[in-house]
Amino acid sequence: MGREDAYKSRIKAMGWARLRTFHERLIQGRVEGWEPGKAFEYLVLRAFELEGAEVTWPYIIALSPLEPGGETEQIDGAVFVDGLACIVEAKDTTQSTSIVPIAKMRNQLLRRPASTIGLIFSRGGFSRSATTLVRFVAPQTILLWKGEEVAHALKHRAFRTTLHRK
Repeated sequence: MGREDAYKSRIKAMGWARLRTFHERLIQGRVEGWEPGKAFEYLVLRAFELEGAEVTWPYIIALSPLEPGGETEQIDGAVFVDGLACIVEAKDTTQSTSIVPIAKMRNQLLRRPASTIGLIFSRGGFSRSATTLVRFVAPQTILLWKGEEVAHALKHRAFRTTLHRK
């Protein structure tokens, strides 16, 4: 079993209570056996899955399938729920996330159907320049989720509701 399969198996064994405990341990820096950033990434995807969303776990695709060994794109995951198709990007850092993930997400969305939404999760929130940039992305299809919003959604089992409100 590969590392990604092991992560998926571990997180899928968690229900809401264990997922909230896992999140608390993640915030405290007490999660072992996960590559940096992976625990948060899988936590977000599992929460959506627990609410009935169809989830595509992290994957890598070739940007140019005709060029073997060419440039690839790493996607943290995707969520399909209530008629929405969303690409997920998760930043597990205590520092504010810069504009780089927003620019990356904008480019990823340009290669997908126009109705696709980008969801960027950051435990440390977002820099002022990041929140400014996201307002200028047209159409406005990138939604930012701060750490407090993730904690609230976990506590209330409200990822779908929060997505619709955003």
